[in-house]
Amino acid sequence: MIYSRASVVLVLFAALTAPFSVSTPVHKSTASSHAQGHHKKRSKARRPRGQQAIESSRAVEIQQALIREHYLSGDPTGKWDAATIAAMQKYQADQGWQTKIAPDSRALKKLGLGPDYSNAINAKDSSFADPPPASTIPASQAAGFTAGSGVNR
Repeated sequence: MIYSRASVVLVLFAALTAPFSVSTPVHKSTASSHAQGHHKKRSKARRPRGQQAIESSRAVEIQQALIREHYLSGDPTGKWDAATIAAMQKYQADQGWQTKIAPDSRALKKLGLGPDYSNAINAKDSSFADPPPASTIPASQAAGFTAGSGVNR
């Protein structure tokens, strides 16, 4: 009886541990994984990002500014040509900035071609209209503003 219980326990133990001790991970070579159809996802064709060319109207503005600053001579053509590139690079180099082909944002701002913030809320002399007089605001709306502000009149 002791032998039969011991043999049953031994058989159960062997049955439970056999799959773990016998099975070892097998590493396949990359060639075999490709043969079985495991492929990397192919990336889509990459499209260029960002601005690819300078528009003619913007080139005219830049050329006019470079002419005004005596870095370019002649009349603006609207073409981003070799003379314009050389003038822009010279202007940027004189300022101590990068001289890549693309115009530096600091150079454009210094040439007076940066963004226009004249209508910004905090701009000096902004052109915003004055608020309407308080007498034109309906009483119910004005009461709501007063109650919402927490100020007692």
